Order: sequence, then C-alpha cells, then structure tokens
Amino acid sequence: MQRLARLTLIFAILFAVFIIAPAFNSDRFILYPLMKSGDAIDHLTPLVLIPLYWLLFQIHPHYPPSQKQILLFLIFAVLWIQGQGMHLVANSIGHLIAANSSSGVKQLTYFYDEILSHYIWHVGLVGLSALLIYRQWQNPFFKQSSGLKLETAAGIIHGFVYFIDIVESATTILGVPFAVGVVLFTLVWGRQYGKQIKPRGFSQSSIVEVPTGLLGHLRQQPILAFFFVSYSIACLFFLGWGIYWGGLPEFSKVGIID
Repeated sequence: MQRLARLTLIFAILFAVFIIAPAFNSDRFILYPLMKSGDAIDHLTPLVLIPLYWLLFQIHPHYPPSQKQILLFLIFAVLWIQGQGMHLVANSIGHLIAANSSSGVKQLTYFYDEILSHYIWHVGLVGLSALLIYRQWQNPFFKQSSGLKLETAAGIIHGFVYFIDIVESATTILGVPFAVGVVLFTLVWGRQYGKQIKPRGFSQSSIVEVPTGLLGHLRQQPILAFFFVSYSIACLFFLGWGIYWGGLPEFSKVGIID
C-alpha cells in the first residue's frame, strides 16, 4: 500500500513536469534548430508516464489483472500515445507555418494539433484513469490502512494539472463530466454500510469487515483516494474558472499564455 501511495506522488509530479514543461521551453533545440526545446522534452512524455500508469495498474502481485483488463490497458495506452504523438508533431510543424497563412497545410495541421489529437489523447487519459480506479475498487487493501498524506498531496498536484490540461486542450466536454462522475461515484459508493466479505487472495475462512464511510474506504484504496482528491480539486477549479469567465475558455484565448 505504501508503495502505491508513493507511486501516486511520483506519477503526479512527473505528469505535471511533462504536461507543463514543454509549453515553457520555446527556445530552439540546439541539436536540431527547427524544433523547440519543449518538443525535445515532449518526446520523453510517453516513455516516462506510460510505464508509471502500468505500475499503478498492477496494484499488487496478489491481484493480477485479467486478460480483458490488460487488453483495455493496451487500447487506452495506445490512444494516449497516439494522441500525444500526433499533438507533438502537428504542434511542432505548426510553429513553422506563417500565422497569416490560409493554406490547406495550415488548416490540416491545426485540425491534427488542436482538435483530433486532443480528443484521442484525452480519451486514452480518462480511460486509463477509469481502469486504474476500477482495478483498485475491485482490489482494496484489506487489514491495511493509509494515512492518505501522500495520496492527498499527489491528488492536489494532479488535479490542478488536469484542470490546466483539459481547459487549454478545449476537451472540457469530455474531461469535466468524467471528473464529476469520479467524484460522485466515490461519494455515493463511499457511503455504503460495512459488510462482511471474503476478499480475493485470502483463504475461504478469511472474512473481513469492509469499512463504513468514505474515509474508511479511501484509507484502503490509495489509487482511488488519489483520483478522488485529484478530480475534486479539478472540479473546484472548473467551477471557479467557469464562474469567473462565464464559461471555460482556453488560457491562450484569454491572454494568460501565448
């Protein structure tokens, strides 16, 4: 359990680095000046983050994933990588096209960069998140309890970055309902009364009491706790941003970033 708690914090920090850092490294890449330094950094994004998704997906050696779950992980990971790679390349090429150009190349590059890649990428992102939540929900750590400090810190970081990513990518129609859905699911399911069950991986005589209340559930499920905090924070930012602007405009559209 503590390994997973630490892993959520590592994941949240590296997710923040690789999602945000490319946008703030706009100088030319010294080894190939047609690229920006941010593009070079972004090439490493799936190489770092997808293995971390996989480690979180494993949960514990006693709870191996089924073939169906592994297949779903591969599908969502491929979508994540395809969308991220499409965005990286189209965005990099788009920097070289004149802003006042009306050519078909500019229009197609914009479509790949700002629309198609974002939705493919974020379908993979929410799909992986949903799969990790489901795996943890099905495989809580009975007879163990987490203090939730690492998961909470990780959730705050990831929630803020998720908010930035969804708003700037203009995929709020996908990202906002998913975040709200995760929060509502956790709140409703967390209100279940305790009950006695025989968990997977235990002997026939091993009967344990499922904890009562939201906090009790989250203490046994570090990944669910991480995503619950993350999407709760994201929802608060979505709400505040929406109230302030009367909608959910991209940061670039309101002049906060170029």
